[in-house]
Amino acid sequence: MEELVIRDADVVDGSGAPSYRADVVVDGGRIVSIVKEAADAGCQRPTARRELDAEGLVLSPGFIDMHAHSDLALLRDPDHSAKAAQGVTLEVLGQDGLSYAPVDDRTLAEVRRAITGWNGYGDDIDFDWRTVGEYLDRLDRGIAVNAAYLIPQGTVRMLAVGWEDREATPAELDRMRQLVAEGMEQGAVGMSSGLTYTPGMYAKDAELTELCRVVASYGGYYCPHHRSYGAGALEAYEEMVALTREAGCSLHLAHATMNFGVNKGRAPELIALLDKALADGADISLDTYPYTPGSTTLAALLPSWASEGGPEEILRRLADDDTAERIRHHLEAVGSDGCHGVPVEWETIEISGVGDPALADHVGRRVDGWATARRLLLADRLGPSIIQHVGHEENVRQIMRHRVHTGGSDGILHGAKPHPRAYGTFPQYLGHYVRELGVLSQEECVAHLTGRPAARLRLPDRGLVREGHKADLVLFDPATVAAGSTFAEPRTLPTGIPHVLVDGRFVIEDGHRTDVLAGRSVRRTLS
Repeated sequence: MEELVIRDADVVDGSGAPSYRADVVVDGGRIVSIVKEAADAGCQRPTARRELDAEGLVLSPGFIDMHAHSDLALLRDPDHSAKAAQGVTLEVLGQDGLSYAPVDDRTLAEVRRAITGWNGYGDDIDFDWRTVGEYLDRLDRGIAVNAAYLIPQGTVRMLAVGWEDREATPAELDRMRQLVAEGMEQGAVGMSSGLTYTPGMYAKDAELTELCRVVASYGGYYCPHHRSYGAGALEAYEEMVALTREAGCSLHLAHATMNFGVNKGRAPELIALLDKALADGADISLDTYPYTPGSTTLAALLPSWASEGGPEEILRRLADDDTAERIRHHLEAVGSDGCHGVPVEWETIEISGVGDPALADHVGRRVDGWATARRLLLADRLGPSIIQHVGHEENVRQIMRHRVHTGGSDGILHGAKPHPRAYGTFPQYLGHYVRELGVLSQEECVAHLTGRPAARLRLPDRGLVREGHKADLVLFDPATVAAGSTFAEPRTLPTGIPHVLVDGRFVIEDGHRTDVLAGRSVRRTLS
């Protein structure tokens, strides 16, 4: 007898098709049978060792977080309710060009310092891997939800070139090609970049194109955090479209938004750019989070010249009064490339986390100027993370309607007061933008969060409620599903999502986290 029958569910199957009522049978981690309208048809209803009454609940595929920063959180926190309670059953890690594989001893220390504001320094982690494959093997020991991985181009450049702002030599470019190929062979689904973060931003288009050719040869995709979301944002999007077209590589635009005052009301221009490229045959998708503010590290705002040489050089420059004054001028008068070419408006910058507990009183406060920012960067050794209040609601709504849109939390789980998107992105879509505002229909929204990202990841047995597919499933109440997290209380869990299954096993049951660790790495299969 099968393990589980989910009885009388309203199935929203992830394809965008209308919902239907059905009994869904799960066994061996897969959907083995779907019996539509069983109660009314008078047919034999399926049975199983366990029956779950889903009356009034929607059954959908598990949500896929296309932009996650859980690279260490999945290892340090087996519970991982921040994502599991949202109905997330798969996260894509290795984002924004900076993560923890592939590395050697030198670059591991450097990248841990560079992105401590995203993930913490990792004193509680046994970094017993160096390659992409070894990191994925580590995930396979058991995690709360599944995870796929993008090769971080900035980390690759760190290995081959270092932190210098210069073109790679032919030998260095060959090594980067080799590192990307090895990562793809070991199971990565593509490559990411953080082109406002050093050292990845030092790469010219020709270098990125060559690496994208390697990614394309393995059937992967390129996921850039491109060179600006502020001044020159449209030109930055155009650059990525042209680059990947030349390389013959699929493109997925990370947290595709239009921020800062210079881009208010300009979402239609981005949509027109995408529509033209798609009509010309480009393979493009994108992700967004359903909030207006962004989130990153305080150090990320610095001009790229101040970051050359790596974290210790940044700290040295910050400690020198003359150099610190140059940095201030670039931030406040010129418009730092780290701040997307827009002069920083300190009143928009809120500290969301610090590494040093002695600095905890700064969390939740706005930065009152360069002197405070400099002091925090030095005292916390580049550790502060921030929320940047620079977005536009009309842009958010228009972009999320696009036919190639997917959902990505961009959730930073580190810090005392993180952005609420880390705990709320997926119920925020379903509760606020579907039920309350009607920006998307329920069927459309679920497709954006499930079937469409699974297609981008080329996962033939995920993202849809189909017989034979993996039983990564979510049951939610469309009348009550909502994000509990707010800017004031960002770690509050959502409501209206009573059950979540990974590999056919309950990770959330009756609204509570179980002790199940059914997640594993999801690797690109080579063909």
